[in-house]
Amino acid sequence: MDEQHIISLIEKFRSLNLSAIIDFDKFNGYAITHHSTTIEGSTLTEIETRLLLDEGTTPAGKPLLHSLMVQDHYNALQFIINKAVQKTTVTPLFIKEINAAVIKQTGSVYQTVFGELDATKGVFRKGNVSAGGTYFVGYEKVEPLVNKLCDGIKEKISDAHTTITKLNIAFDVHFDLVSIHPFYDGNGRTSRLLMNYLQLCFNLPLSIVFKEDKAAYFEALQQTRKVEDIEIFRNFMYLQYAKYLQQEIDKFAQIDNGDAKGKGYSFVF
Repeated sequence: MDEQHIISLIEKFRSLNLSAIIDFDKFNGYAITHHSTTIEGSTLTEIETRLLLDEGTTPAGKPLLHSLMVQDHYNALQFIINKAVQKTTVTPLFIKEINAAVIKQTGSVYQTVFGELDATKGVFRKGNVSAGGTYFVGYEKVEPLVNKLCDGIKEKISDAHTTITKLNIAFDVHFDLVSIHPFYDGNGRTSRLLMNYLQLCFNLPLSIVFKEDKAAYFEALQQTRKVEDIEIFRNFMYLQYAKYLQQEIDKFAQIDNGDAKGKGYSFVF
């Protein structure tokens, strides 16, 4: 990863007068939601995502569950944006609140030996899980590991003085939380939103894990766990970050040069 290249892209991105041309924050939020939910199985297209969030239009022929997933993710994104303004401390309760928002309309109720657990409340799982051949930590380790994660975030933030250090914190937290897999559902979306939350707190552009790079994303997660080398996941995320920033810079240049050709061009769709 070329650190100077990343810093240069961030500086160029920040220099763009994006809001003068389009409601960039809104459409960027749509993009983050579209890519994150598609990774988790949503079949809504980019246009269907926009129409759903703009007009409440549920796409015909698509599972209602997917529309609910999209709505919940976008609302969860707004939740972290508002919390970032307040610089809310990352605690286990805060992470639970993000997860509760992510699966508000799609979560299930689980019958366990500990009683009935409603996943929509953002409760930690009380059972062991696996996904894609990966077995995650036993449920009894979830709470102490999340507590340790939150303590680590607090400690690292106080020593974060460079852009690269701040990005590493956000990317590492993404990896750590999804690897703990503390919830019954929505772990990937919650982890990516927590990464975005820290980027907001650091006043950095938000990351997107692109839907077309889903296989490479999962491979990076698996390989990082297998060889215990966080640089694998960091490098993947830096490539995604550079891809996103460069795309936005290029799109702005097209509009700024009058190359949109009257096609109703936007940054996302």
